[in-house]
Amino acid sequence: MQDNSLPVDIDRRPGATILSPRGDVDMSRAPSFRERVREAQAGRPARLVIDMGAVEYMDSSGLATLVEAMRNARTEGVELVLCALNPRVKAIFEIARLHQFFRIVPTVADAVEA
Repeated sequence: MQDNSLPVDIDRRPGATILSPRGDVDMSRAPSFRERVREAQAGRPARLVIDMGAVEYMDSSGLATLVEAMRNARTEGVELVLCALNPRVKAIFEIARLHQFFRIVPTVADAVEA
């Protein structure tokens, strides 16, 4: 049996929780990523930062996970910030026109200070 979990580092700081997924976010790994995002949101941080620096590829299931996270964040009053998108992942957001709806900044430091 193949392990389809996506490694996600979690860094809790005053005022922000930073999730750093590592690896491709595709149909087989998106469910474990979704679970990690939900767990982080359950802690009700003022700001949830998703550091995409170690994600080389994301498909529509990964985008759906982030759209769900954005909706939940708005409902819960949590600010969601994405950062460090590589050009390939950023292009997926732009093609889907989602870059208009997400707050996307270059670095984790920018996201924490935003």
